Amino acid sequence: MDPTNKAKGPSPHYSLYQREVFRRGGKSGHLPSFSVHPEELQESTKKKLNDRGYFYANSNAGLGWTDRANREAFYKWRIVPRACVDTNTRDLTTTLFGHKIPAPICFAPIGINKLYSPNGELVPATIAGELGLPYCLSTASSQPIEAVAAANDKGPRFFQLYMGHDDDVTLSLLNRAWKSGFDVLMLTTDTWQLGWRPTDINIANYVFYYGGTVGNEVGASDPVFMQKYGKEFKTDSGKWIDSSVWHGKAHTWEKIQWLIQQWNRISGGRPFVLKGIQNADDALKAHEVGCTGIVVTNHAGRQVDGAVASLEVLPDIVKAVGDKMTILFDSGIRTGSDVFKAISLGAHAVMVGRLYVWGMSHEAEAGCRHVIKSLLADLDITMTVAGYRSISEDVFRNKDALRFNPYGIPPGPGEHAKL
Repeated sequence: MDPTNKAKGPSPHYSLYQREVFRRGGKSGHLPSFSVHPEELQESTKKKLNDRGYFYANSNAGLGWTDRANREAFYKWRIVPRACVDTNTRDLTTTLFGHKIPAPICFAPIGINKLYSPNGELVPATIAGELGLPYCLSTASSQPIEAVAAANDKGPRFFQLYMGHDDDVTLSLLNRAWKSGFDVLMLTTDTWQLGWRPTDINIANYVFYYGGTVGNEVGASDPVFMQKYGKEFKTDSGKWIDSSVWHGKAHTWEKIQWLIQQWNRISGGRPFVLKGIQNADDALKAHEVGCTGIVVTNHAGRQVDGAVASLEVLPDIVKAVGDKMTILFDSGIRTGSDVFKAISLGAHAVMVGRLYVWGMSHEAEAGCRHVIKSLLADLDITMTVAGYRSISEDVFRNKDALRFNPYGIPPGPGEHAKL
């Protein structure tokens, strides 16, 4: 980790962050205040948040089997290291929807960030801007669209839409997002209503109903919503979330075509992405109706219990549309090796959610920055020591870098692997 041995490729020398941490510890005894080991990080978050915050970030549908399946799927794909490769020239960069980004990592849309830090979405938006990574804002944000845009002055910025059944409100959100520099629209298809999450049920964990505006900020700052529903909203804080976000009334492909047309009109044809794809036929249909990209995700196991793992279905979806659409992968990313595997299986980039929430829960911007810089360093080091120079080279992207092993499951905390 000689700092004078600068990487020759276009990527930042992310691996030097490990050296920076070691040097601070060795010279001044300054150690990180929390562990970035994913299991330890999740556990320590319990001490930083109240029950509402912790369980909202970590609750899963049903028994949590889908969340477990996501991690098992990563365990079953094993990296095949290569020897004597000059990885001093390496390239983690990629182009996503016209944006050149330094690494294939995006900030996933997560709502109600004020549960994790007082400044809410301004925290990850700021860190994403610093690092040049795409930030995706949730419709369930606890900050107005315009405030998040101001915090993320460098972009790229994507807007994730929960589409209600009032078209006037939908169009208002689209126009606000576009005017604020969010130039990719991402519609979530798997959360017309919340999944059954017992650990949230246990404590009636639905902050939108507890009065105030937390979680309702996008609606409370929307002129069209407030003009039409403001009187009701003043007496029922759940009006925004119940009518415009998780309304329980599914949309169909026909409505998605309408939304694509409206976004094309507003944005001049900027990308439209469908989030929640777990089936190759649905991916083909998304392409047929005009989507630019898809997000292969099961909402991190929060919606359907006992469902397929996202990584499990990724190869089939890549085979169906990988040469036609941009494919983002989400659900279960914890380490640089996870990013490596998802990209090697055909995703163009991954979305990271719970990791950055855990980080900001500890130390706001500093915690979020530490977790994401650690993930970038982990990916950079994994590429280097495994002998792969670029995420675009054929030997990396054609599954040659991986081998599938169907046996065993990943160990739980404090356990040994079970065979």
